[in-house]
Amino acid sequence: AGLLLVDRQARVVWINERYRDFLPALGFEREEDFVGHPVSSVVQNTQMHRVLETGKPILIDLLVNKAGTFVVSRIPLRGDDGQVIGVLGIVLFDNPGTTLQPLISKFARLEQDLDAARRELATQRRAKYTFASFVGTSAAAQEVKRQARRAAQTPSPVLLLGETGTGKELLAHAIHATSPRAGRPFVSVNMAAVPEALLEAEFFGVAPGAYTGADRKGRDGKFKLADGGTLFLDELGDMPMAVQVKLLRALQDGEIEPLGSNRIVRCDVRVVAATSRDLARLVREGQFREDLYYRLNVLPIHVPPLRERQADIPLLVEALNEDIAARGAQPQPEMGRDALALLQAQPWRGNIRELRNVLEQLSLRSESGVIDRAAVEQVLRLAGVERIEPPVADMALPGAPLSEQGPSERWLRPLA
Repeated sequence: AGLLLVDRQARVVWINERYRDFLPALGFEREEDFVGHPVSSVVQNTQMHRVLETGKPILIDLLVNKAGTFVVSRIPLRGDDGQVIGVLGIVLFDNPGTTLQPLISKFARLEQDLDAARRELATQRRAKYTFASFVGTSAAAQEVKRQARRAAQTPSPVLLLGETGTGKELLAHAIHATSPRAGRPFVSVNMAAVPEALLEAEFFGVAPGAYTGADRKGRDGKFKLADGGTLFLDELGDMPMAVQVKLLRALQDGEIEPLGSNRIVRCDVRVVAATSRDLARLVREGQFREDLYYRLNVLPIHVPPLRERQADIPLLVEALNEDIAARGAQPQPEMGRDALALLQAQPWRGNIRELRNVLEQLSLRSESGVIDRAAVEQVLRLAGVERIEPPVADMALPGAPLSEQGPSERWLRPLA
């Protein structure tokens, strides 16, 4: 193997005889033309400077330059004070066309697979929705979108308040997609879905070997995964007090401390939080930290329940039916005007989530492809609705079913 040594200024200070024999292949006739020069000027595509900067080794890597493809390792050298004073490079030159070729080919395939996995992971961590996905033209819906668009342009935390099923998560995605951080990760964590014992590790990560059974390589937490992007904290009111303390520090100082580590990690994260609980009441009852409440309650946005935006129900029915039909690869059913009027009259305590459930049941139960008032009443009763509110006579559009109306009469989904 060829050995190459650089100092803390990234200058080549020594090479062994095996490396010296290889100099002509790199385009150097004399050793003095190579030794004493910055490594970046004599070795194409070198990564030695990265090891100097990070102090982390790069082991069994592929180096591709004009002389060929080689398997290399780069190891930091430290002084008595623990500081990096240089880097040792180890290059395998032995018969690159034969002995090393299977290894080189395998590494090339692994790098391609790793790049593909990174691209797929990046896609999964992008926002799934935009403001166009928040369907509605009522005054209440327009006001929510106006506030959310303004909030998207600031780095301050956003607190989405509202009942379950009103579209808070959708708005969180839309805020990220419209913000300057849109090209960075969107990472979501649901407080109610993670066991309390695992929440700290989920948020802040785990240091290598932090406890019995921990990953030897450690694991990044949600804050680290969201670095440079947005972290969405759903069901914020269910966060345990012990985690609230560390979250406050992360928000105030931009610093986290992985579980089992004494090392501080810097993170640049914009937080969007959502809850269906009364945080102010939780603060009064001592179940939520007052300082964290004030830190998060900078840009509160109240997302109205569906009963306060009943004028949007025809639009929502249209959009939800389109999505249900697309997911089930089946024709979109026709919604009669009497059926639509009945849907529009209900209070929808489960909000949009309950409305979607009813529409899915109607779609699956419909044999004729046309949904009438009787079908809606039947599904509502089966869903456990105790009192079915009668429709107001002028709520629904007069005339034909939605699918037969012309463009000027049909309830259209808004573009924003």
